[in-house]
Order: sequence, then C-alpha cells, then structure tokens
Amino acid sequence: MITYTIREIRKPDDYNAVAELINFIASEPTSGMLLEEEDAKIPPGQLDYNEEGKLTGWDHPKWVAEDEQGRIIAYAHAWRAPWTEPGELMFTLVVRPEKRMNGVGRAIYNEVQRWSTKVKASRLTIYMRDNDASSLAFATRRGYDQERHTFESVLDLAAFDDGNLLSAIPAAQSTGIEFITLADEPGEANERKLHELYQATHLDIPGFSGSFPWFEEWKKWSINQPGVRPEWIHIAKDGERYVGVVTLQQNEQTQAMYHEFTGVLREYRGRHIALALKLLAIQTAMGCRVPYLRTHNDSMNGPMLRINRDLLGFRAEPGSNKMILELK
Repeated sequence: MITYTIREIRKPDDYNAVAELINFIASEPTSGMLLEEEDAKIPPGQLDYNEEGKLTGWDHPKWVAEDEQGRIIAYAHAWRAPWTEPGELMFTLVVRPEKRMNGVGRAIYNEVQRWSTKVKASRLTIYMRDNDASSLAFATRRGYDQERHTFESVLDLAAFDDGNLLSAIPAAQSTGIEFITLADEPGEANERKLHELYQATHLDIPGFSGSFPWFEEWKKWSINQPGVRPEWIHIAKDGERYVGVVTLQQNEQTQAMYHEFTGVLREYRGRHIALALKLLAIQTAMGCRVPYLRTHNDSMNGPMLRINRDLLGFRAEPGSNKMILELK
C-alpha cells in the first residue's frame, strides 16, 4: 500500500503535473500552460437549481492525490457548464498507471461523489477509453452504464491518396455552393452566422444533450481556442447563407491537426458538401505539413463514419465509452 493525501488543486503550481497525468488518457497531449489558459476563461462557479429542482449553472472543482514525496499521482475534475443538461455533472479521473490498484482511484473518486451529493447532482458522466478494461470495470462496479461509444480515427497525410475524391469539390460548386474560409469573411456578423450554423448542426449530432452556448461563450470555446485559425475554418455558402463547416485545430506539441467539428445543414445533406469540406481541410493540413489528422465520430453517426473510414482512409484508433450513473 502507498500513503497519499487528497487535496484541492493548487493553481498554478499543479498545472504541469496534472497535464502529465491527463496525457496518459488523452488522444492528443495537453500542457500546463493550456490548462492554465483554459481555467482563466471560466469565471468563479455559480450553481443554481431550475424549477424542477435540478442542478444548473456552472462550476469545476479539481482534486489531486499527492504521495509522501509530494508527487501528484492522481487527478479528478468535476464540472458542468451553463449549457450542460440540468442535473448532470461531467468528470475526469486519472491515476498514474504504476499507482493503480492501491486505493488511490477509489479515494479521489469518493471526493467527486461527495461533491456531487453536496450539490444535489442527478447524473454523473465520464468518458473512458474503450481499450481500458480496468477503468471500465471500475465504473461498472460502481453502477455506471455505457450510454454511447465514440470512435477515434487518424489519417496519415503522407500516405493519403485522394483517388477521384477531389471531384466532390467542383461537383458541389456546380450546384451553387461556394467554399471560403473565415479569413475570407472576417468580422462579428459572419462569426454570428457561423455560430448559428454550429448550433443548428450540433442539434443533429447523436447523443447531443443540454443546450448550446450563446455566441460569446461559443466563440471562446471554439474559434478562439488555441490552435484554431480563421484560415483553417472552411465554410460552405449558398448565396450569403452558411450551410456547412469544417474546423481544424492544431496541437502545438505534435503539430498534428484535429477535425474539431464538421457540420452541414440538414437540407443540404446528400450533395457531398461534407466530403468536399473535409477534402479542403485535408489540403490545408497537407499544405501546413502536419503529420496526421485526427477526428472522432459517434457510433450512431454512420454517414460521417463512412466518409472518414471508407472514403478518406482514416485508420481506426481506440475510442471512448460514455459511462453514466443515475444518482438517487
């Protein structure tokens, strides 16, 4: 057995150690600097309850487990945003691999449970790697059920062969669709059009719940994120209407890019607009000499998964299970 202490995170002292832990489970690495920047965007917590008595508002407490040498060996983060579904709390939990099976995970998880009881949450949600059998067993023993499965996919750009796929771009253009980037049409008015497009298309994502962030918060957490540039946001237009979008985000550590979001308005689907946007994004990534593209798809989003895997050649990677616990 090991000796450890559970305490609240110390900011900014613990950010680097916490980033090291998160990188054991993240598909793309983060850094202490990014964690600090992210925390700075969030105002002090303000929880409340709706007319049904369900938890609303926002907060994001964090805890660490520290061993006798002062080394951080586990981390937990519980959070909800104003647009999270009422009653729900999301959380992350990670233990250094060599420190597992010593009670540390159970102890820091108990802190999450105590806080969720204190604030009267009605549901706990965690995403776990689908190839992490011990963590999935940990959750199952505590009553969690799998709600959804999200696939991860990677495209090796050095080996990418477009075949005849690039014809999708002029084919979409021949129907009156124009392709631009946000750099071509800067300014708040166009950002608000993009926000409306994001909102409309998010509602069709399998498993989407809660509400959608208002403009200022959406901008903070999407197009103003580190690694996102206006010229990496590809937009499909029909006249002045924004009807489709692909957004790329670059990771500073790996130099790879993430397909942060892909969306096409429902009435414009079936015209290969999403494929054309993805091909434009691939051309952008190749022009930036990034090593690979990463993306994710919900298991229920068959059409997008087929585009990525069957047409574009993305390689399957370990994904995530969404695990939920209904609280009494």
